[in-house]
Amino acid sequence: MIAEAGLAALWLAASLALLQLALAAIGLAGGKSELLGAVRPVAVAQGVLTAAAFALLIALFLRSDMSVLLVAANSHSMKPWLYKFAGTWGNHEGSMLLWVTVMGVAGTAVALFERALRRETHMATLGGQAAISLGFYAFLLFASNPFARIDPPAADGQGLNPLLQDPGLAFHPPTLYLGYVGLSVAFSFAVGALLTRQVDAAFARAMRPWVLGAWILLTLGITAGSYWAYYELGWGGWWFWDPVENASLMPWLAATALLHSVTVLATRDALRAWTVMLAVVAFSMSMVGTFLVRSGILTSVHAFAVDPERGTFILALLGIYIGGALALFGWRVGAVREGAPFELVSRETMLVVNNLLLSVILGLVLIGTLYPLLTEAFGHKVSVGAPYFDRIAGPIALALMIVMVLGPLTRWRRDRMREVARRVAVPAVVAGLVFLALAALAWGRIGILPFLGLVIALAVAVGSVAPLWKRNLRRTPLFTWGMVIAHLGCAVSLAGMACDSAFTVEKLVAARPGDTMETAGWTLRFKQILPMAGDNWTALQADMEASRDGGEPVLIHPQSRFFASPPTTTTEAALLTRWNGQLYVVLGQEADEGRWQLRIWWKPFVTLIWLGGFLIALGGALALVGRERRGWLLKWRARRALEAAA
Repeated sequence: MIAEAGLAALWLAASLALLQLALAAIGLAGGKSELLGAVRPVAVAQGVLTAAAFALLIALFLRSDMSVLLVAANSHSMKPWLYKFAGTWGNHEGSMLLWVTVMGVAGTAVALFERALRRETHMATLGGQAAISLGFYAFLLFASNPFARIDPPAADGQGLNPLLQDPGLAFHPPTLYLGYVGLSVAFSFAVGALLTRQVDAAFARAMRPWVLGAWILLTLGITAGSYWAYYELGWGGWWFWDPVENASLMPWLAATALLHSVTVLATRDALRAWTVMLAVVAFSMSMVGTFLVRSGILTSVHAFAVDPERGTFILALLGIYIGGALALFGWRVGAVREGAPFELVSRETMLVVNNLLLSVILGLVLIGTLYPLLTEAFGHKVSVGAPYFDRIAGPIALALMIVMVLGPLTRWRRDRMREVARRVAVPAVVAGLVFLALAALAWGRIGILPFLGLVIALAVAVGSVAPLWKRNLRRTPLFTWGMVIAHLGCAVSLAGMACDSAFTVEKLVAARPGDTMETAGWTLRFKQILPMAGDNWTALQADMEASRDGGEPVLIHPQSRFFASPPTTTTEAALLTRWNGQLYVVLGQEADEGRWQLRIWWKPFVTLIWLGGFLIALGGALALVGRERRGWLLKWRARRALEAAA
């Protein structure tokens, strides 16, 4: 009865979403206050029901109920409990139910805790969230039922894709979904503000925490996914420009632009129309990503569905939501008053340039992702890979980093070019010195993009802490610390990317047990090959000793694993981390005469890539806490002042 209860909860939640939309629409159109008063409790009930449905699906996976088609297709009774649990969303139907659940719970949070918006805009926002949810409810109930039964029940399940049997699966997809749904809330805020013609600073302050929260989660999800691909797939890289990787990057780029724009609107009451448009674009990119992953048009370890009919359903939803939002924007944009003016030399201008560069990168990534799909539809196969993205988007990304130095060092509203030049003198001098040092040491031995990346990364690192100069650090607002740490994280990641591209050393060998290999100052002794067994896999493991420059040897254990259900062979790379990089060793196939293929990389400072991603997310979290804490204190002081006056 668990599956039937979950399906019933899903149907009830869909009915409440329809009721929520109707109450908001009729109440706003007819000015009926009593109907608007019912929207909040309906939104709360809807969120509770979706959470109950997802909890019941988790229970089915943990119980290994093989009478449920989804469990039989994506789990196995002998799987460790963690992969049963994570397998709940490691498939098409389960991931869509997670999406709907997070959307329902987010709607509940907006209904319960949002108090800054005017009542009409608040109710319009909840109505917009219900409209989005309805489409996904329909998709689940009519095209992707996660609670469908099979008769007779399967003897056992087919198992989860072994590439997804990793602790990172319990973190990476839910984090991305939370980010996507946060963008859906920002989209609903924008729709609500357009409907009620209340695009102002109060609207931006209400939307900003959702945008910032979504951006933090997307940052963490992309960082975790990059590291998962790096150590799990055994190819030695951290970003492949896979279309589904791009599907997560594009919403992040749009959310980054939206975050800066909504901050300008909330702080300086400028960029009103631009902020609304970016909210629509950010959610559009999350819908495009959903379409790519679930349409069946891509073959990828990330892709869930292979059914084109489902892709058609999602494409229709994308057309309805995004087309409707753009039509509403075109209809109402004339009613959006121009915000406060600012001079050409100002922080607002720097943020506009920042947003334009982000938008250009987004457009280039979108074209590079969709172009091969379009040409294939007309019978011509075209491959767009890393060379396109690196050469086209790379220089623009470096220009974006330069603007990142200038922005925080420029005053709001109006500034003088001479004063800005004086403030950026130190980062500029650092960049010049680094340029000269690298030119003397490595000119001609590394590519131009990694060369410039290292120069700009160090300039950004210095410039990111410049807003703290001559400040009382104890009295510096928490959101200022957040900006500094996030920008510093960008510099750290850029330095890691540049070092990995410029200085990585790779060696491919065929060795026997007892052989010794040397590369990039490392000495590796291949000791033996041993069979191993895990909870649901067997493996061949190479025991090796690795030492650097005559130091103490360390044991490392690269593996080649075999999973029986479903039959799949995977690699488990051996990683040995040092302060200045990572040794990365992969065990390949057995060659002739008892030799084994080994791929060895020394990757200097590669870990800075993920350290930078963590710092970016940490900076966002500090900014979120700082902004919310400041808002709460202002309200508390105002309330105390009123009480004192009374």
